[in-house]
Amino acid sequence: MESWSVSPARDESSASGMGSTLPAVAEELLKEIKKAFQETSHVPDELLLRLRFIFGPCAVPALDLVDQCSVTRVTSPSGRTLYQVLGSSGKLYTCYSSCHFCTCPAFGFSVLQKSVSLLCKHILAVYLSQAMGACQELTVSEEQLTSILLAEEEEEG
Repeated sequence: MESWSVSPARDESSASGMGSTLPAVAEELLKEIKKAFQETSHVPDELLLRLRFIFGPCAVPALDLVDQCSVTRVTSPSGRTLYQVLGSSGKLYTCYSSCHFCTCPAFGFSVLQKSVSLLCKHILAVYLSQAMGACQELTVSEEQLTSILLAEEEEEG
């Protein structure tokens, strides 16, 4: 039987790019999706069914976000990285795949408060876009990255 424990820490340059915050079975599935997509430029139905089984109702909306090219990887010259995902509501959410966090209300409620979900659709879209090479890329200055981070902090406060 597959273990649902959190796997040991790995850096983000690991084969999956998912870091260490997902259960091993979820990380393995994302690796399989990446491999299949690299080989065939599509994700087989069997893997899509497994994605839906593991991640539940956020799987399809996450795939929609990837299809709409809604995920942007934002990097600064120092190498700091975050992701911004344009949600279906039109709001921009900031995601940190290295620590498995999203600024959306669903993440705060379903993942942090209630612990009923592994993640929100925005974080899953980040992981899927990494696996499928579908991230838009944006390089910003250190000051611009700081402004993005401060804007998020002000919205929460």
